[in-house]
Amino acid sequence: MRTEYDFSKLKGRRNPYATKLKKPVTIRIGSDVIAYFKHLSDRMDVPYQILINMYLRDCVQSHRKVEWVR
Repeated sequence: MRTEYDFSKLKGRRNPYATKLKKPVTIRIGSDVIAYFKHLSDRMDVPYQILINMYLRDCVQSHRKVEWVR
C-alpha cells in the first residue's frame, strides 16, 4: 500500500441516482410554519428543510389523510 496518493488527476463523476433522490420544488409556506420548523431545527441541530421533508415523509408512509379537505 502506498503512503501517499495523488488525487489531482482524478475526474469527478456525478452520482447517477442523485436526481432520483430529491427534487427541488417551489412551494409557498406560511411564515409561521417556517418559523416553527426553524425553531425545531435550532433545538435539534438539523436543517429545517430536512425536518419538513421528514414530517412530509412520515405523512406519506403512515397514509395520513387530511380531514378538512373533501
